[in-house]
Amino acid sequence: MTRRITRTLGQAAALLLLLLILLFAADYRYQVLPASLHPALPSHHPRSVVTDVQIAFCSRANPFSRCRLDADEWQRVEKDLYLHSGWARSAWLHVKRKREEELTEDDRVVVGVRVGRLDPGVGESGQGEERWESREGGVWLLRSGRKHESDSDRALTAVDVLFGADAVDPRPGWTLAETPLLLNAGDDMQLARLSTRHGRPKADEKPPVPRVNKDGKFKILQFSDAHLATGTGSCRDAIGPDNAPSPATCEADPRTLEFLESVLDSEMPDLAVLSGDQVEGPQAPDTQSTLFKLAAPFISRHIPYAAIFGNHDDQGKHALSRTAQMSLLQTLPYSLSRSGPPSLDGVGNYYVEVLTHSPASPNSALTLYLLDTHSLTPDEKHYKGYAWLTDAQTHWFRTTAQSLKREHARYSRIHLDMAFLHIPLPEQGSHDLLVTGGEWKEGVTAPAYNSHFYDALADEGIVAVGCGHDHVNDYCGLLPNSASTSTSTSGDNRLGPWLCYAGGSGFGGYAGYGGFHRRVRVWEVDTGAGRVVTWKRVECCGDDVDKRIDEVVLVEGGVVVAPQPSAPSRGE
Repeated sequence: MTRRITRTLGQAAALLLLLLILLFAADYRYQVLPASLHPALPSHHPRSVVTDVQIAFCSRANPFSRCRLDADEWQRVEKDLYLHSGWARSAWLHVKRKREEELTEDDRVVVGVRVGRLDPGVGESGQGEERWESREGGVWLLRSGRKHESDSDRALTAVDVLFGADAVDPRPGWTLAETPLLLNAGDDMQLARLSTRHGRPKADEKPPVPRVNKDGKFKILQFSDAHLATGTGSCRDAIGPDNAPSPATCEADPRTLEFLESVLDSEMPDLAVLSGDQVEGPQAPDTQSTLFKLAAPFISRHIPYAAIFGNHDDQGKHALSRTAQMSLLQTLPYSLSRSGPPSLDGVGNYYVEVLTHSPASPNSALTLYLLDTHSLTPDEKHYKGYAWLTDAQTHWFRTTAQSLKREHARYSRIHLDMAFLHIPLPEQGSHDLLVTGGEWKEGVTAPAYNSHFYDALADEGIVAVGCGHDHVNDYCGLLPNSASTSTSTSGDNRLGPWLCYAGGSGFGGYAGYGGFHRRVRVWEVDTGAGRVVTWKRVECCGDDVDKRIDEVVLVEGGVVVAPQPSAPSRGE
């Protein structure tokens, strides 16, 4: 009898423990969200308005503590307001909304949102019957009982959360609160800030169409390896004038973005290519906030930009997937970024056509191919290090390039083709490479397996390739014909393509090897002369914030030209 009672009690205890585990999992399955849920933000709800906003707090130690309000009435913004850093608590923003035609006389439409400790209505006049209502986290709501407000510009139609003292919201019609939510978070936690939109969203603008300027020129800024964080981040290997180390208090992201803005204002490029590792994944638990502050300088200057990914962009437990990041980028103004064919390996295999100057002309003068070089090797046993461009990507590139050539035949001048990658091709580290216009300071971390994508580039007439990844390499290299591994069947004996590093731009990434000033690469294409010239801008040297260095002519008359005899020394 005693054994039976003991066994029964043991079974009951086990059942209770299982129940507790299930309850705990039911709530905390939201702590690590599937990538598909991350972009599910309440920003696109046609003809609906917000009627209430609440923050739900819960304890990590108590499995009965819930972080979700009634799902039938509330939509949760899928971001832990503590960014998964709260050792004992979590908090989640919830939004209640209704379609305009479903509003009743008892419903109240939110027409104002503020954050602070004191009632915003104190000392204000002219509110009539409207009064500010307090919510958790220092949120104050002004709600109107007038149904007609739902169709006015006062009505709150979307709410989001961004993080960091340096956060920005570049989306048209959105306003980011200056005061962060009052969450009693620690000093080491990123500030959570409300971003709101009132009134109906404007119709989505079509992406801009890049066109050559009237003088026949087109300038591209290649911005690589920014390694931005959520929040201001901390500098790595930062140096200033005379190569002196920067102070330990150096904030990485503000310095990186200040450098970027200086270059944009100096060069005024027609297009920017973000060639990977925009985000330092593990340091960016809210990828959305990080991408927004990177996109803001381009959006505010009306500069189109196209992005590909590096090996760090989607690293980290809470980072957005490549698919989610590309979906987010595609919603932003001036973005030309695209996912590419869904059946193809990777995310971000696409091309951008730069058309002739005449608005009436559909002809392309320049084609830019952008490809996803993935991340770590899929076969560590045989090929350590990084992944390679696959046979499927090579086939897509070849067939696409050959198809476009037939269209480009209508162009009366010299059509040029370039490509951008993140991880360099194996040929970038060839000992036969003719090097110019920069330094080879670190080992080339190209894939150990050579899938011969270089051969496809050569066969299809690509004149130059821009890559990133190895931060302190910033040279351009050219294989002599005798050293080429090309299996070309084209029958010609042309040089190329040029293989050029951009150099690391971000202070959140490494830059050792004896000291390295952050830099970006500029490409200028003269379509009239069939010429490609490149140089770099360097964050350097006192008042010369963005010094111009290492100008090289790569292509003349549509033909790749060999470098000058003087070549810089190579590092090991």
